[in-house]
Amino acid sequence: MPAILLLAAGASTRLGRPKQLLEYQDKTLLRRAAETAVTTAAGAPVVVVTGAQHEALLPQLTGLPVAVARCLAWERGMGASLKFGLAVLRSLCATWTDVIVLLCDQPHVSTALLGQLEQLRTTSGQPIVATEYAGVRGVPVLFGPEAVRWCQHLPDGAGAAQLLRQHPELVAAVPFPAGAVDVDTEAQYAALLAG
Repeated sequence: MPAILLLAAGASTRLGRPKQLLEYQDKTLLRRAAETAVTTAAGAPVVVVTGAQHEALLPQLTGLPVAVARCLAWERGMGASLKFGLAVLRSLCATWTDVIVLLCDQPHVSTALLGQLEQLRTTSGQPIVATEYAGVRGVPVLFGPEAVRWCQHLPDGAGAAQLLRQHPELVAAVPFPAGAVDVDTEAQYAALLAG
């Protein structure tokens, strides 16, 4: 299995409270995403990148075989957190080649979906396998070795989506309509709970 990088460093400024700690189906979004990552990884390394809410998030990761790493440069943007997380992964285990990047605010991400990313990577041979929803390709996304190298040169303020736009011919995609459901505002959270 690929290594997994779960990015949870943001301050949730649009929401006004830590989205990582919002509850959905009796678990916080962070705990749900971390458990999905651990199950999918099947022993491969899982790194959770925290930042703004580091201390508040730690109890949600208790008992899980994950490495928690605080990105002090989280305010610079998702690219900074992504590059930091990749560096932590390299320091933990030099043997992985592929990495799945996911966020905690997409509550419908499942182990089955992440498995589909790996299967399509094998069958397509493409260096990037993204999910596709609402007419865009995005996270969760699997990066092969060459794409991981590209990630290391992203600007701090740019996320994985920039790579997907720069190299569309190198991206295979798994349909994930529910990927459009994320939680950035109170209205989106209310819709999730009502849904």
